[in-house]
Amino acid sequence: MRILLIGAGGTLGAAVHQALTARGHEVVTAGRSSGDLRFDVTEPGQITALYEAAGAGGQLDAVASAAGSVPFKPITDMTPDDWTAAFRGKVQSQLELVRQGIGRIAPRGSFTLITGVLARSPVVTGSAASMANGAVESFVRAAAVEIAPQRVNAVSPTVFTEALDAYGDYFPGFAPVDLEEVARAYVRCIEGAETGRILELGH
Repeated sequence: MRILLIGAGGTLGAAVHQALTARGHEVVTAGRSSGDLRFDVTEPGQITALYEAAGAGGQLDAVASAAGSVPFKPITDMTPDDWTAAFRGKVQSQLELVRQGIGRIAPRGSFTLITGVLARSPVVTGSAASMANGAVESFVRAAAVEIAPQRVNAVSPTVFTEALDAYGDYFPGFAPVDLEEVARAYVRCIEGAETGRILELGH
């Protein structure tokens, strides 16, 4: 398959990239500051340009997103701009990847988005992430009804084992998940037949 991977330069994206290329897929990488193609997917116009550039090399069979940023602050410190940044950084960017991609990928192609455990198990300072993840997961279920036979799923992991040193304190008592397992979930979404699914990894 020919797969467009957004966020391939990040910790998760690198693991997904490795898993996909190991299985023989052609992966076109994209990111704001690294990758084969350099575009900012928080800007809808940049997503249009990204699809035009990626499509110039042949039809895409799948789009996978491993990128999305949100602010972590106590609710009392959040500003309207913070909520907007969370929406643009993780929700709008991924929704637009699907909306604009429907007519640009294979008729039976797929989209795989990234959410996270905070959609179902909130932590202190994580309200923006909970909001964004929940919105993306609700969208996945709704979009799956409309875009068939194309497919859309989301991978929703807890904290990565490899990131416990940096982020473990934010997730007390949460079972971590290995990046290799998360990458396998992307493979399952891309190569499988499921749609409208949220693949929850860890607790």
